[in-house]
Amino acid sequence: MTTATPPATRPRRVKPVSGTRPWVAAAFLLPALALLGALVVYPIGYSVHRSLFDASGHGFVGFDNYHEVFSDTRIRTALKNNVIWVVVAPSIATVLGLVFAVLTERVRWGTAFKLVVFMPMAISMLAAGIIFRLVYEQDPDRGVANAVWVGVHDTFAASAPYPGAHPRTGGDLTADADGAFTAKSALRAGTPAPVPLVAVKPGDAEDERAAAPARAEPGKVTGTVWLDFVRGGGGAPGRVDKGEKALSGVTVEAVRDGRTVASATTGSDGTFTLSAAADGARLRLPAANFAERYRGAEWLGPTLVTPSIIGAYIWMWAGFAMVLIAAGLAGVPRELLEAARVDGANEWQVFRRVTVPLLAPVLGVVVITLMINVLKIFDLVYIIAPGSSLPDANVLALQLYQSSFGTAVNQGLGSAIAVLLLLLVLPVVIVNIRRMRKERRR
Repeated sequence: MTTATPPATRPRRVKPVSGTRPWVAAAFLLPALALLGALVVYPIGYSVHRSLFDASGHGFVGFDNYHEVFSDTRIRTALKNNVIWVVVAPSIATVLGLVFAVLTERVRWGTAFKLVVFMPMAISMLAAGIIFRLVYEQDPDRGVANAVWVGVHDTFAASAPYPGAHPRTGGDLTADADGAFTAKSALRAGTPAPVPLVAVKPGDAEDERAAAPARAEPGKVTGTVWLDFVRGGGGAPGRVDKGEKALSGVTVEAVRDGRTVASATTGSDGTFTLSAAADGARLRLPAANFAERYRGAEWLGPTLVTPSIIGAYIWMWAGFAMVLIAAGLAGVPRELLEAARVDGANEWQVFRRVTVPLLAPVLGVVVITLMINVLKIFDLVYIIAPGSSLPDANVLALQLYQSSFGTAVNQGLGSAIAVLLLLLVLPVVIVNIRRMRKERRR
């Protein structure tokens, strides 16, 4: 008895939803498309249209606003600063993120370090701007950056002992063009030379000893430098009175025919002694005794304001770059790294020829993301830069705001800047889309 074999059944092909029910796909896409059109397409179209009209919005001016974009000094400065931002900020943030990601793999406390580096990302741009406005404060007693900078400077260069001090007006000492003070009369060996000073800051002489009158020494010139001021009043000008403070560490020179023939430094009681060569010369107090103390760099001045703000941005976004690169590094085959080491490559060669090429897609994502981000930078510049330096730190997003909503409202010009900013972002976006398509093909 033979049994009939059942006919072969072909597997049923499942068609995609978009092929069988296009109206379902359209129904799901419609809300997203409506939002995209309302929040993206319409504003772009309106900005292009508005950029062709004047400030009132009624007079058609054609491309005059675009001509002003490239002829206005403020906007050209903003464009130049945007170029600096795009080149410098993403590059440094990516390099730092790469270094942090690679090095933290080799230490036990790498996770804690990553957490600390990534923490600034949790801070808003507003808060970060306020923080760095204080960090870059000019006064070293308040600004952290200048406190460190002044500390390093004062380690290698001694500061003036009594900044701002000077002799009484109308006395024997007269001011020179370079800030020094030179006596009118000549020094005489065996005759003490009094050097009274005033305008010494209270804190500079607070720990000084009481001044002592100089004793005459045969063949030598002696003298005393002191603060000619008695707290509460009293005393005679030009004479060492009880309670007056000595000024120690002051450099005293004897000058003849423009040359220094003798010099000395005052002791703890304010006295000094010059050699016999000072006889007949004139006493001189160099300007270094009274120069104002080093106050650090002018971080928010016209020269350094843009690099300083970029530094604040890197502080925030280096952690973002580190986390993405560390995630990519976790997917790098360890066999390739070990094979390179077995073949004799040192750690630098492994990093440069194996690790970095394998991380190229991730590095591209980080760089492109940061480039798009810095083209829109606004908050940090607006908050950190003071009013005097704001024109030098200007960027396109900030200029767009000032032109559209500032004192001289011109939304036609602001729309033209917005269109320019869009054109600058588009190439970066297109490159990113192409890169994503290539990644999918792989």
